[in-house]
Amino acid sequence: MKPMEKMKLKRMAAFLTALLVAVAVQAQVKPLHQLQQEFEDLRFGLFTHFGVPTYVEADWSDPDQAATIIDAPKLDCRQWAKAAKSAHMAYGCLSVKHHNGLCLWDSHTTDYTIMHSRFGRDIVKEYCEAFRKEGLKVVFHFSILDTHHRLRPHLITQKKIEMVKQQLEELLTNYGEVTAILFDGWDAPWSRISYEEVSFPEIYKLVKSLQPNCLVIDMNSHKYPREELFYSDIKFYEQGAGQFIDAATNKLPAMACLPLQRTWFWKESMPTDTLRSAKQLVEKILIPYGKAHCSFVLNAAPNRDGLIDNNALQTLKEIGALCAKDVKNTYPVPVCEAPIVGRNLALGMPAEASWSYDICIMDFANDNDYKTAWYGMPEVKNPYWEVDLGRDCVADKVVLTEPAKNRVIQAYRIECKTMQGNWETIFEGETTTQNRVKIHTFPARMMAKVRVTITQYSGYPGIAELGVYQPL
Repeated sequence: MKPMEKMKLKRMAAFLTALLVAVAVQAQVKPLHQLQQEFEDLRFGLFTHFGVPTYVEADWSDPDQAATIIDAPKLDCRQWAKAAKSAHMAYGCLSVKHHNGLCLWDSHTTDYTIMHSRFGRDIVKEYCEAFRKEGLKVVFHFSILDTHHRLRPHLITQKKIEMVKQQLEELLTNYGEVTAILFDGWDAPWSRISYEEVSFPEIYKLVKSLQPNCLVIDMNSHKYPREELFYSDIKFYEQGAGQFIDAATNKLPAMACLPLQRTWFWKESMPTDTLRSAKQLVEKILIPYGKAHCSFVLNAAPNRDGLIDNNALQTLKEIGALCAKDVKNTYPVPVCEAPIVGRNLALGMPAEASWSYDICIMDFANDNDYKTAWYGMPEVKNPYWEVDLGRDCVADKVVLTEPAKNRVIQAYRIECKTMQGNWETIFEGETTTQNRVKIHTFPARMMAKVRVTITQYSGYPGIAELGVYQPL
């Protein structure tokens, strides 16, 4: 056989191999609702925070504190996993990188890793092996805010964003199947890093390309309406920050967290502290939340030796004894709208409207703040609100969100227009949901302007946010 023919055969073989791998991967991709149901069926997990803040009295440690402060001679992830099993937990969630930027794995993106501490071992690797050996699923907690590497407001660069992407590639390539990745410090009051500065669609697509069945969860319920999924496959409630799920009305797959001890990272008083009551955690949170499609993750912080204190171990065992039967129960998760994950083209763009009520002018309807709103005057028969996208853009979704306490719109029309075209109707009719959030998805199309005309209402009609979203 001639060399050229051999080369062609090799190329063909390589192509067929790649095609077979792609088909195999695609065949294993599960529908989002199935992934949400499987996650909620896990019910209960162990949250673990360990790192530089373990060795100081503040959870937000000095960003320039050297990693050499960490020395945990007895660290044993097997103890953590067995403690989770004793509580009848089904997964573990490790904070692989907290706000201080220290990587708990052997990352090639930075020297600020656990490998440069006195401990010097890959905790993520040991953690995954230990938890999987106990039959537990693995979830990663990852902060976009990174004070050590100065990935914070006014200092975000493309190089730093690439570092984040490379870190995610390492985590989702080298450590086996990850059930979910829980993002923190992103579009949050404590970070002020927007989904535009660090592109949510880009990160979302990256995660799904590496592990299609990995759920993407962002801790953003402080901001976005609880009625729909915004920038998250699962709705997340950080209860220590005042975000509480309404278990009586929740219809979305959800997740909530609390620390068993007084802070997320270990502190010197913890071995003798009074911890949260096992009985109250089970009766007030774990059982009712499970019925409300909300997984609960409880943090138990390892000490400076790398072990969970005896009082925390005892409380976890008590929890396990109290919930042994209930955590085996599963509850069907209602089918909900797909999460909104695309870039919002309307955000901050020029807006016009019919006569506005008092100070509630048109700019409040696309300011990325769901607590403010544009309100129209009742004297106007058909009030309208309109946004100029500045150029022809591709969009496939328009989302209208009414103010939380003033839902009076009964019917409306949504139209779009290209730079050179006429107004075309996307939707016209009565409100199709009792939710304050009204999602309209359609085949992707070009548009430069979007207008909402309210055709039936009572009182003062308002729009808290009008989003126009690019396809992912």
